[in-house]
Amino acid sequence: MKQIARFPVLAVAILSLLTFMTGCNRLQARDQLNKGVAAYKNAKYEEAIGHFQKAVQLDPTLPMAKLYLATAYAQQVVPDLETPENLQSAQMAIDGFKDVLVKEPKDLTALKGTASLYFNTKKYDLAREWQKKVIEVDPQDPEAHYSVGVIDWRLAYRNAVKLLSSVGMQDDGNGNPKLPKAACGQLQQDNGPLVSEGIEYLQKAIDLRPAYDDAMSYINLAYRRKADLECGNDAARKADLEQAGIWRDKSMGTRKANEEKKNEATPGGITQ
Repeated sequence: MKQIARFPVLAVAILSLLTFMTGCNRLQARDQLNKGVAAYKNAKYEEAIGHFQKAVQLDPTLPMAKLYLATAYAQQVVPDLETPENLQSAQMAIDGFKDVLVKEPKDLTALKGTASLYFNTKKYDLAREWQKKVIEVDPQDPEAHYSVGVIDWRLAYRNAVKLLSSVGMQDDGNGNPKLPKAACGQLQQDNGPLVSEGIEYLQKAIDLRPAYDDAMSYINLAYRRKADLECGNDAARKADLEQAGIWRDKSMGTRKANEEKKNEATPGGITQ
């Protein structure tokens, strides 16, 4: 009976020890998190990664630790560089963001981070898919709409250049009216949905941010890709190019106005 009576006491002692150890781990994890943030702010990304990794190991439930770790990995990714090391860093960041999204599926930082990484590693279809996930969570985000439009334009431009090259042509910037009919039909099939969606999302970005000069620039470019698709309809081609010119002028005017406002907000000279 005496031996049996000791078990509850032993259990309480073990539980108290575990609680104490868990508390210590959490304190150490927070310390590592703070050190990681400090290193990150000083652009010491390798050091920051080490601290964030330790924080996650010490306390996997610590808020922000996994998110900060993924962000630190992402900071090391060089856009459009396709070396194995760069792609590995990108994948580690993506995996980290997706790990965050398991528990927080609407975390906008993780959603945007994943979309950006796919874009920077030229996985444009996935980048567009993840930008649309951002829009599902925040329909009022102009940058996500802009990003979808930019991706659509990039894909359409790539398709156009490839097809023009296959028939011995280069983009003339005026809708390529000399493009053979069969080739133009193929381009309509490849680029029609991309151009339509791109213009739609870019327009939405401007609706949400009326002074969005970058979005205006890309609508100009999108209409030039639309002009490729008119296939012998010269009036429609010229109308597309006219729209492109209108948006080009709007972009230039808006950019100038934005710069003037910025200069007014931060005047030069010495202040005390």
